[in-house]
Amino acid sequence: MFYLEVNATTDWNRDYPFGETINSLLGTITTQEQGILAEKEQYYLTRGYSRNDRVGKSGLEEYYEDVLRGTKEQIQYTTTKSGKVVGTETVVEGSRGKDLVLSIDMEFQEEVDKIVREELKAAVQSHPYDNKYLKDALAVVMNPQTGELLAVSGQTRDGNEYSNAAYKTLYDAHRPGSIVKGATVLAGLESGVISPGQRFNDSPIKISGTPKKGSYSSSIGVVDDQDALKRSSNVYMFYIALKMGGENRYPFPNGNKASFNTEAWQKMRNYFQQFGLGVKTGIDFPYESVGFEGDSMNRAGLLMDFAIGQYDTYTTMQLAQYVSTIANDGYRVRPHFLKEIREPSKSDKDLGSIYRSENTDILNRVQMDQSYIDRVQEGFRRVFQELGGTGYKYYHSKDYNAVGKTGTAQNEVYKDGKKLAETENLSLVGYAPYDEPEIAFAIIAPDTGKGNSYKINHMIGTRILDAYFDLKEERDKEKNEEKE
Repeated sequence: MFYLEVNATTDWNRDYPFGETINSLLGTITTQEQGILAEKEQYYLTRGYSRNDRVGKSGLEEYYEDVLRGTKEQIQYTTTKSGKVVGTETVVEGSRGKDLVLSIDMEFQEEVDKIVREELKAAVQSHPYDNKYLKDALAVVMNPQTGELLAVSGQTRDGNEYSNAAYKTLYDAHRPGSIVKGATVLAGLESGVISPGQRFNDSPIKISGTPKKGSYSSSIGVVDDQDALKRSSNVYMFYIALKMGGENRYPFPNGNKASFNTEAWQKMRNYFQQFGLGVKTGIDFPYESVGFEGDSMNRAGLLMDFAIGQYDTYTTMQLAQYVSTIANDGYRVRPHFLKEIREPSKSDKDLGSIYRSENTDILNRVQMDQSYIDRVQEGFRRVFQELGGTGYKYYHSKDYNAVGKTGTAQNEVYKDGKKLAETENLSLVGYAPYDEPEIAFAIIAPDTGKGNSYKINHMIGTRILDAYFDLKEERDKEKNEEKE
């Protein structure tokens, strides 16, 4: 008698009931002809894969390949010398891979995709010439307390053709503008270069050999740390940067050279990194950009630019983690797509039993006095809820009590090394409700026309918040009706 072991295999395909929604995040798989990835051949072969096995090659398919992978059935055949099969025995039971349950709320996700695409189209149509370089609009919505991603949307256009590109929230980094001023104020408070409530007059600063630097408005006047956030004072942030570099003269004597210690660069960045700015967020995805870090030159003016979000670049996902950390009282949680892993079910209509639930993963607690974080939270509240705040007209009448920070960053468009245009990145971060945050968001629309009146960041922001709380109210109503 002879024994022959055979691996039984069948081919399969993924079904996408929601079309292209978040497909760029779900990722792709190889064909049977492609088999395992050549660059990771040894990795797969040492884990029992065959060369023609289909594997995830991008996105969540790649990240969770070991979970999604099934077990091939192995059958042992008993044959005579002539090759006649006289017996069979199943040595290894085959089974399909486990199921992933994502934290993405698909009803909400589809609405966010619709909002972001509609507003991208509207911005282009309202200013077709000024916004000719506006190609993308990106948004991330997450639960700041758990890190669960509720919606991740990236809408991109090629001429008049629009498509989903949610991966850009992780791959593309941009100058964020004033939305990072919360981190700047906290760096100033914790380092001791400013004290709570310290006031500066918002008057332009001119360092010898550099252009004059000021705020967007000449009427901001004297502000403390919280009203500097409310009115988006650049000059207040400039003084924090100067003081961190060792320049303590106030008011700064315009036309003079500024003292500057280059160690201030790393000191300031260390504070930013505690919020997830300039470092990996830890998201369950095979790739994420950490952004671009500008040269740490011996120039105070560049650190001043950094302090207002005009130097280093960050992804939309990093910005969502940053504002979530502020909302979450300084606890930085890891954003994640996975909610649960389920055992295979015998029915296509039902999920199997829970194999593992994804817990909240706290990456770090910001090393700052809680009272300082409270001050920035109050500053963010004033931005949206007090007259004179840069986001007041969009959010003060809403009943969900949102807070946040607005941003505009100067940018440039280059092609083949030649500057084609000067543009602006419009950005926005926030969370709601103020007292018990359950939703945090980050939005960026890079390369809008300078000074155009269509504020795509606020149009997306208000509509996303409206959609979230309308959907919540609708679901709560349905639950109550079911109980009754």
